[in-house]
Amino acid sequence: MNLRLLCAACAFAFALEPAMAQTKLSTTDIVSSLQGLESVPAGVSAALLRRQAEESLRNPLRANRINREPLSEQLNKLAQLTVAVQFDFNSARIRPESYRTVGSIADALYHPFLLGYRFLVVGHTDAVGSRETNLKLSQRRADAIRDALINPFGLDPARLEAVGLGEEQLLNRAKPEAAENRRVQVINIGRQ
Repeated sequence: MNLRLLCAACAFAFALEPAMAQTKLSTTDIVSSLQGLESVPAGVSAALLRRQAEESLRNPLRANRINREPLSEQLNKLAQLTVAVQFDFNSARIRPESYRTVGSIADALYHPFLLGYRFLVVGHTDAVGSRETNLKLSQRRADAIRDALINPFGLDPARLEAVGLGEEQLLNRAKPEAAENRRVQVINIGRQ
């Protein structure tokens, strides 16, 4: 099995099994999942994704939550890790049990193989609540992860961008309210 497929399968398992994600996430797994991109693909940036998500809210063709097409197919093609980070209900406060996961991500981003790269921290919600509220909440949560990676873990802010996509890029489009839709992606967007 190809290493990238294996890493993608592991990342998917982390998203589906929050308890496992908190205890079995290793720096080696994270580094393996995030390696390999030399340049930023066209159309992948926090600003562009944020604009697309806001426009999506006004698009009547995207009103139906069932099987809504992803905003960006490119995101799924990039080196990435998907994790379940626990937050307080309807809040951007990271729960203490998730700091080990955030710390593992920070450790990996200090690895020599990843030092020269930039990353997107992408927050997602399920489809419970309004789309507008979910978009704002996911942005606050992505910002909270980025902020935690910077302080206390000391990563260079220039290496990290945060964007919230709310429910606009569901993992399980057939079940918009499913728990696996609540996730955080760390995506390699190329060299600095």
